[in-house]
Amino acid sequence: MSFQENMNAVASANRLHISFFGCRNAGKSSLVNRITGQDLAVVSDIKGTTTDPVTKAMELLPLGPVVIIDTPGFDDEGELGELRVKRTKQVINNTDIAVLVVDSAVGVRGEDRQLLEMFRKHEIPYILVWNKADLREDDIKDTLDIIDTDKILSVSSKTGQGIEELKEKLGSLAKDKDDSRTLLDGIVNPGDTVVLVVPIDKAAPKGRLIMPQQMAIRSALDIGATAVVTRDTELKDTLARLGDDPSIVITDSQAFAYVSSVVPDDVPLTSFSILMARYKGTLINSVEAVQKLDHLKDGDTILMAEGCTHHRQCGDIGTVKIPQWLRKYSGKDIKIETSSGRDFPEDLSPYTAVIHCGGCMNTERDMRYRMRSAMDQEVPFTNYGIVIAKMTGILERSIKVIPELKM
Repeated sequence: MSFQENMNAVASANRLHISFFGCRNAGKSSLVNRITGQDLAVVSDIKGTTTDPVTKAMELLPLGPVVIIDTPGFDDEGELGELRVKRTKQVINNTDIAVLVVDSAVGVRGEDRQLLEMFRKHEIPYILVWNKADLREDDIKDTLDIIDTDKILSVSSKTGQGIEELKEKLGSLAKDKDDSRTLLDGIVNPGDTVVLVVPIDKAAPKGRLIMPQQMAIRSALDIGATAVVTRDTELKDTLARLGDDPSIVITDSQAFAYVSSVVPDDVPLTSFSILMARYKGTLINSVEAVQKLDHLKDGDTILMAEGCTHHRQCGDIGTVKIPQWLRKYSGKDIKIETSSGRDFPEDLSPYTAVIHCGGCMNTERDMRYRMRSAMDQEVPFTNYGIVIAKMTGILERSIKVIPELKM
């Protein structure tokens, strides 16, 4: 993908996530293929053909950019079946709209009711699709007493019955998701000059920028500001050549200490990670929670959580640098555990705190779920950038630019 294509593409984490759930052989995969007009999922009469969630980012009219997820049967059995069900539960955390597919020949089962309860618990808008309706003649709404009838729709992936109506219903639910927000809303104004500090080290992806950096550039352009991108090693010269001070400097969090020493005190300074926490809805809680790091004790265990999986380099920020800085900052012999991707623990009781990455590859719903899980278990939940800002003594400065926060 070219740089221009990369800048214009909608990141999967920021697309509408539509997930299809149900028991084995309910016709989920056939329905997904019918809706998308593509053979995204393998279809078979054999139960359990879909063994792992199948994910596809695409454009789906009239919805626009979406991520379609086809999940394994929720009634899967055996040891492997339990793992597949666990993966299905994890998908729920990333779901914006849920489609529960029920085989009309079988009817609503206990597993379907469990899924409905999960949708309600996570406050996920949903539709119950009565599939294979071509095989049934009676009015299904008279047979169901578990949900509002306006959430039920008869379809047939075989004949195409109800498919367009289903797309329209999905479109009406999608209207509630605000896709107009950008990373710098309320922080940068038209005509401002924004300096973005992007260190290029071993961990930097070859030939591309990471998602928060792309989002910041695009947001500045959309607002009508000027974005100046520089490495930390050229920051001094860049600021000197600008002549006038920039409106704000945004840096990679691990360069906070150096960048804060170079940027004049009266120039606003923050990090990509802090802006991502704001964008994902976890910033305010994370700022409150970071104060708990002042009370660490020997033997405390910190969970370093990342939303994606990647090859860890020597000096990795989450597994090496922050743990080293934490031990030096606290003076305590603390333990570190890690999680990545979808493997965020349900039981957080073993941990003194959770320190999460910016969550650029997580949906907002997933980040809020992770934060709520920690809060419900009384475990502080904070963010890489906020922790680094606190340890470098510039937390107040780094969040002063955030309109929602006043210290």
